[in-house]
Amino acid sequence: MGILAAAAQSVKGEPIVAFVVLLAVILLIPPVFERIRLPGLVGLLAAGVILGPFGLKLLNSETDTMNLLSDIGLVYLMFVAGLEIELEQFQKTKNRSLGFGFFTFIVPLIAGTALGRLFGYDWNPAILIGSLLASHTLLAYPIVSRLGVVQNEAVTVTIGATIFTDIGALLVLAICVGIKSGNFTPLQLGILLGSLAIYTLVVLIGLNRLGKFFFRKSGDEEGNQFLFILLAVFLAAVGAQLIGIEKIVGAFLAGLAVNGVIGDSPVKEKVMFIGSVLFIPIFFVDMGLLINLPKFIESLTTPYALGLTVAITSGLIGSKFIAALLAKLSFRYGFNELMVMWSLSLPQVAATLAATLVGFREGLLREEVVNTVIVMMLVTSTLGPILTARFAPKLGAARLIEDIDADAIGWEDSPTQPMVAIVPVNNPQTERNLLELAALLTRNHSESRIVPLSIAVGHVHMNDPQLAKALAHSETLLDNAVAVSRELGVEAQPLIRIDDSIAQGINRAGREQNANLIVMGWGKRTGLQARLFGNVIDSVLWASHCPVAISRLLDSPTRFQRILIPIENLAQRGEWVIRFAHTLALANDGKVTLLHVCDRASTPGRIAWMESQLTLLAEKVVTTPLEICIQPHENVVRAVADLSQDYDLVILRSLPRRTSSGGLIVSDTTTQIAQEVACSVIMLGEPQSALAPGIVGTRSFPVPPRTDLEATT
Repeated sequence: MGILAAAAQSVKGEPIVAFVVLLAVILLIPPVFERIRLPGLVGLLAAGVILGPFGLKLLNSETDTMNLLSDIGLVYLMFVAGLEIELEQFQKTKNRSLGFGFFTFIVPLIAGTALGRLFGYDWNPAILIGSLLASHTLLAYPIVSRLGVVQNEAVTVTIGATIFTDIGALLVLAICVGIKSGNFTPLQLGILLGSLAIYTLVVLIGLNRLGKFFFRKSGDEEGNQFLFILLAVFLAAVGAQLIGIEKIVGAFLAGLAVNGVIGDSPVKEKVMFIGSVLFIPIFFVDMGLLINLPKFIESLTTPYALGLTVAITSGLIGSKFIAALLAKLSFRYGFNELMVMWSLSLPQVAATLAATLVGFREGLLREEVVNTVIVMMLVTSTLGPILTARFAPKLGAARLIEDIDADAIGWEDSPTQPMVAIVPVNNPQTERNLLELAALLTRNHSESRIVPLSIAVGHVHMNDPQLAKALAHSETLLDNAVAVSRELGVEAQPLIRIDDSIAQGINRAGREQNANLIVMGWGKRTGLQARLFGNVIDSVLWASHCPVAISRLLDSPTRFQRILIPIENLAQRGEWVIRFAHTLALANDGKVTLLHVCDRASTPGRIAWMESQLTLLAEKVVTTPLEICIQPHENVVRAVADLSQDYDLVILRSLPRRTSSGGLIVSDTTTQIAQEVACSVIMLGEPQSALAPGIVGTRSFPVPPRTDLEATT
């Protein structure tokens, strides 16, 4: 035991040990907290407290390792915040965005400064406290996106205002830190502001043009493009420090600069991925290391600390409401617009935590302010999304279903249209049901074919023995697929493809075969396994040119008589999903039910209006009458699960994955729905260019836990 203790003590200070501990925390802790319905970042903060100098002393924020990794996470956090700002939305209403941005910046700044002075802080740290309240994080953006109200002017204005508030808050931080360094004269202030203006133009224009040139020259070399983005971020951060401002300002501007360069390309996903799974979580763990647990408890008990926490949190909530009220009066918005603007601008995560850490390291902020900011973050990141989910649906209440245009995604149920369905096969147990589903969807088309596809993963050497084994296995799978297809009476054209990855092989084969649909199997691996092994489905959905049907089939598709489609937003289009279900129902002489779950407080008149809207939607999409169901319930997931007991199949619609401005992956609830419902499930994903919210999908329910979708093709 003595030898083991001595060995443990000898390696305790090794940087690699700290890194191993961090990786274990990031991998294991968030799923545990999400399972008990708490955000994963709370788990990271708690892990920092437990493992830090005030707990088990396994990690220390003062070590070179933690300083480096935390700084990278800090820079990455602000880069992601800039990268996720919707510049197109800002351009649409830039004047009003600047107006609301000014209101929601200056009112909290004044309120926070006044509170700082009231609690005994000097002017410089008091103004910094005010700037912590002035920014906001669009934590509830997935909610308004899923509800289809992003195009509402009030929402667009709030999104655009993020640019103003974040830049303003970072500018105040830079000035406060400069003043703290001493001998800060008005001339030096002018030099700093001039340098910042020039630096901003160089980063925004220079990096943007350089990035477009590099991406054009590099073609499909995603590795080099990824490295270019990383270099641009940290080069901008170093440049900011050279002119005397904080590196997070440069990182934020770099995010804005490359925003239009990478767009929604796979490179953006890779950049987001490395930040959200590694560096940004390390930053949150480091924030936990700064929390002195006894003093944190004291901040909730002693009169002074408790008064500071309550005052600043209440001051933020009240000042953000006043700012939204001023925007309502200035722009003649309604009550619902007021509440949505307030709720969207309420959460404080990215810029607030970053500026707090900088202010604490510079000695401008004391521990009680750090503790107060943690409490404020937890309160506002919970309250904001709740209010958004409550009032955002009302923004579209007056919008009726308009005339439906032709689909842009290539799905047609007309018998005169040719139909090609790609069916990736890998699991013999699910192969037959997938082929049956593809056969039902294609058999009524004049020119239809099913392409059973097997991907043999190979890289450089085509004489690799492992590749030969993979090819032999693929031939066996496809021989079985052809035999099944003959039994079903459909033409099958088996295809073996060698590719770098399964997802790329599926998407490239789909494009080469000009497929109308990809039918994939849906495995049940979630949580820890998904974190370890990645997600094939996400990659296919991200890059596919045609619709993708991810299927968890508990029975033969030929037995699907009753099909349920949950529809959430009545004002948005999702007619192609209804056509898909209608095609399947016709093949089995079955029926389709459109379900909308509404609030229990909905009046009979409101319920009748919803029913009329669903009826109108059904009549415009198909000629056969569909069943309409309006279900009042407080929990959408539970309502769908309860109703699914009377159905053979539930069809959900997938929306693209998106990270919040804080950089953490937004919760996927499709897996939870599939676990709850008692019947088969098909999740329909659309090409990225054709996405429009409307059908209940991967982020359609306000459920906090993160559960990654995993596939076995």
